[in-house]
Amino acid sequence: MPPAAIDNTPLPDDVVLLQAMIRELLATVHQQRQDLEGAQARLDQLLRRLYGPRAERFDPSQPLLFAPAEATPPPPATPVEPVAPADRPTRTGHGRQRLPSQLPRRRVLHELSEAERLCPCCGGLRQPLGQETSEQLDYQPASLFVTEHVRVTYHCQACQVRPSRVDLPADTPTVSTFVTAPKPPQPIERGLPGPGLLAHVIVSKYGDHLPLYRLERIFSRHGVQLSRSTLCDWMASSARLLAPLYEVMQREVLLSKVINTDDTPVPVLEPGRATTRQGSLWVYLGDTAHPYTLYDFTASHTQEGPRVWLGDYRGYLQADAYTGYDRLFATGRIVEVACWAHARRKFYEGRETDPERAHYVLAQIRQLYAVEKQAQEQVDEQRLAEPGLWELRRRLRQERSLPLVTSLGQWLQQQQHLVLPKSPIGEAITYALNQWPALLRYLDVGWLSIDNNAAERALRPVAVGRGNWLFAGSDQGGQTAAVLFSMTQTCARVGVDPFVYLRDVLSRLPCQAADGLEELLPDRWAAAQRRAATAPP
Repeated sequence: MPPAAIDNTPLPDDVVLLQAMIRELLATVHQQRQDLEGAQARLDQLLRRLYGPRAERFDPSQPLLFAPAEATPPPPATPVEPVAPADRPTRTGHGRQRLPSQLPRRRVLHELSEAERLCPCCGGLRQPLGQETSEQLDYQPASLFVTEHVRVTYHCQACQVRPSRVDLPADTPTVSTFVTAPKPPQPIERGLPGPGLLAHVIVSKYGDHLPLYRLERIFSRHGVQLSRSTLCDWMASSARLLAPLYEVMQREVLLSKVINTDDTPVPVLEPGRATTRQGSLWVYLGDTAHPYTLYDFTASHTQEGPRVWLGDYRGYLQADAYTGYDRLFATGRIVEVACWAHARRKFYEGRETDPERAHYVLAQIRQLYAVEKQAQEQVDEQRLAEPGLWELRRRLRQERSLPLVTSLGQWLQQQQHLVLPKSPIGEAITYALNQWPALLRYLDVGWLSIDNNAAERALRPVAVGRGNWLFAGSDQGGQTAAVLFSMTQTCARVGVDPFVYLRDVLSRLPCQAADGLEELLPDRWAAAQRRAATAPP
């Protein structure tokens, strides 16, 4: 764009909005500078490979072959907005931090021999005066162990000599005098793994993103040969055992006032196909009263997935602009809540072709997020509970965000007729206006979020794991992943160690009554553990 066009562009009179636009422009310039430096580095490397010397020698007295004609001064430093002292994070100090007190300690006493304790002056034996203690953090590899289940058999000695059957009446039932102590129900009946091993494999794959072939190698280093097909069967059996608990969690999520949802593709193997086909893994987040993060696998990306999973749900659904949700919103039972982060992303992508309009919208959205940050700071300062938090957010949104959104909506409607519909900025404006009623919905309800970032963050473990295990072996494998991801990520959400939780739950589920499954929900299980830890002996 020629400079004259930029000079004649009308700018808003609002100082705060102008400052936000400047910040967006500085961020864009910084990003463009990084992209340019990266492209220049790749170009220099390519030229060196084509025309430069093969040896990696460098002579500082020799001029560079592809050096620029004249040295350019370094770019001016980007101005940094001063931060108030109250906003600075608390420093924890430099140097080594004290090791956690809950770690077990092994005391090693270092003493001198009697010959070393002899006094050089009088030759007497020096006595202990004090101690110097230092701590060292060490590591012991995880170990496998074998649990031997010994079942004792009992018999009646008085009935060792039994009368002949001919002496008994014909209708006398046969009664055995032998009895064997029963074995407690196991997670996998007649299976090799105990609950601790199953919990370790589940957390390793679905919490720490280790594919089964790596776990196979890890176990082989311990001297135990476990094939990945065996580990895969264990995961499927564990998911079947946890399925009733998953269904209880699903019922709890469907009681939420708002559910956040999103989806991500998952490659799936299919017999007879040379390549994988694409399935989908959907995430559904309950509200703060129902803090469960559940996943659902579908063989394809259609509207049937969320329609079946949500069932007769009534409430708010915050999602992206996927058209598969339209039938749900048309029922009137579910209210659509859009995501400002998705809307912002469209304008961010259009800043290269139409920087003036894009940065104007980005600056306005920045102010909307500033209101959310201010509300959170006031909540932290006043230590408000949830009812006070929701009312404070709703009030600030009505006072500060509503005028900004109203002005932005009018501006978007005016600009829609001045841009090409298929241009990046035109598509961004169309996207925002199509979602406009759903984008405004969060202003009236304090417990609604401005964006759907929580659901996107919940899909990151799937994306990271997908880069390691690459694909699901079948549709059944996708369902297994959905159940086990739900357990590990819900534990992460409520601050529970997933290994400790799963080891306990897998040992209790085989004999747990159906009406007692609620006490095994991660948040309620954690509350019970805390009560047991603080209860008097």
